[in-house]
Amino acid sequence: MHVLILGGTTEARRLAELLAAEPLSGLRVTTSLAGRVATPRTPPGEVRVGGFGGAEGLARWLREHTVGLLVDATHPFAGTVGFHAARAAADARVPLLALRRPGWAPVEGDVWHEAGSLAEAAALLPALGRRIFLTTGRTGLAAFADLADPWFLVRSVEAPEAPCPPRTEVLLDRGPFTLAGERELLRRHRIDVLVTKDSGGAATAPKLTAAREAGLPVVVVRRPPVPGGVPVVATPDEAARRVGEVYAGHAAPRRAAPLTPPRRRSR
Repeated sequence: MHVLILGGTTEARRLAELLAAEPLSGLRVTTSLAGRVATPRTPPGEVRVGGFGGAEGLARWLREHTVGLLVDATHPFAGTVGFHAARAAADARVPLLALRRPGWAPVEGDVWHEAGSLAEAAALLPALGRRIFLTTGRTGLAAFADLADPWFLVRSVEAPEAPCPPRTEVLLDRGPFTLAGERELLRRHRIDVLVTKDSGGAATAPKLTAAREAGLPVVVVRRPPVPGGVPVVATPDEAARRVGEVYAGHAAPRRAAPLTPPRRRSR
């Protein structure tokens, strides 16, 4: 059975590792990476880099490579990828499973301001503070480019795309991050507002705890909508179990047709 993982996340890489360790004869695993990061952490198994050309191109790839299960393990903010995966899986008649890490939830002491988009987040900032810790990734900074007064500390894995706010310092770093490190970062740069997407997961969650301890407001960009009717699991272990179930269905031997005794010829 051939499994295609739409990856680029920690969960996708962990799923590929779990499947590589499974003693499942004939299980072929391919992870697809979008290619937006120059030095990605490549998972075990086969890896392809680049887009498919929309839902039609993905459906064609699924058919041409005889994929038996498609796992959408992309980032919660990957945009239209989830909808393309749902449409392609339906067109190619391939089962689809979504692996989505749970989102964050506020706890006592949090001062959260929710926003439906980066543009909404930018509109909230002038009333909240002047030294902004922006952790929304290297794309989408154009939404903040017109804010001339605040100072921004932008953290991303690779250099952000222009246009950027005029008063910007870039910090290139990759999680997971520690609580002690996030506390020191907020203190050293005198941050008074944190902006983040609701990415979920533990790797970047310490910044939320550090902001709560410091009493800082946090602008949280809500996740975009996801296609309905798609089975969703929250962890790589759950996803690996589901892959095993589908594999068992593929590997189950078909029942042979019952033998019928030959008819006797009448004399």
